[in-house]
Amino acid sequence: MPSSRRPTYRPAGRTGSTATGPGGKNTPASGRLDMGGDDVISASRSLPETAPDKPAAAKKPARAAKPAGEGKLRFPGLRKDKPAEPAGGAPNVLAFPEPKGKRRKRNLLMVVAAVVALVAGLLAGAVYSPVLALESISVSGTRLLTPEQVQGALEPLRGKPLPQITDEEVGRLLEPLVQVKSVSAEARPPSGLAVAVRERVPVALVKQGEQYQLVDVEGVQLAATADPASVSLPVIDGGAGTIGQDLFRATAAVLGALPADVLAKLSNASAQSVDAVELKLVDGQTIIWGNASEKELKAKVLEALLKVPADPKNRVKVYDVSVPRHPVTR
Repeated sequence: MPSSRRPTYRPAGRTGSTATGPGGKNTPASGRLDMGGDDVISASRSLPETAPDKPAAAKKPARAAKPAGEGKLRFPGLRKDKPAEPAGGAPNVLAFPEPKGKRRKRNLLMVVAAVVALVAGLLAGAVYSPVLALESISVSGTRLLTPEQVQGALEPLRGKPLPQITDEEVGRLLEPLVQVKSVSAEARPPSGLAVAVRERVPVALVKQGEQYQLVDVEGVQLAATADPASVSLPVIDGGAGTIGQDLFRATAAVLGALPADVLAKLSNASAQSVDAVELKLVDGQTIIWGNASEKELKAKVLEALLKVPADPKNRVKVYDVSVPRHPVTR
């Protein structure tokens, strides 16, 4: 690498004050070079070394100064010289307004919750309120029973709030009364209960000793009477204890299918087998019924035949409806 020091020479023939240079040599005070001398003096300063093959980096143009406040967002409450920070050094979070749809939904849910709570409170008050306690019971639909018998069976319900009384509870209290087949109850605020009773229907009389028992199609004994003429029902000969359960059920099923006006004209009923049920009218005519199949159709055919005016010369003694689509009279 070439030296960066520029030599300085003292000119020849010059005299003057000298100065001691490097290496103990005398140098003229005037600083001129002596061309005839042997002394060589090194450069008084060094030049910085630069790479000749690397061009100097171009300077970037100075950026124009922006006016104060230009290009910055301004928010009320924030200092211009230093951004505000919450306690603890956490960065600021800007709060934006809640969307209207979300706010309406939240308000609607709050209203619904309040309404549900109010309704629940009212229902709870109605269910347990003593204001609706049961005081009076009205009964309808009784023929074999008296209203007083039903009211006496329902006495445990008195003082109980009406909303807590159900048909199942009323029916359970009336189970000892075999005449009741079904029951329904209706609350009559503030303190009343209406009970509609559906009784079993007696279809025949069964003689037991000196008494005649009224029975329904299932053989349930509903009442007793000493005078069979006071009840317009046929007597089943022998009863269930004599003719057997199967024959008794077949006969009772036939009687249960007959209309009340036809049933009132019968004197007794009997059955040699489940397929040979016979009925007797109070006038002495016999009705051959057959088995218990198609009993509704047989009942309608028999009712129509009995309405036909009687012929004094050809009095009908037998009505055969065992084949209801081809009935026979003789």
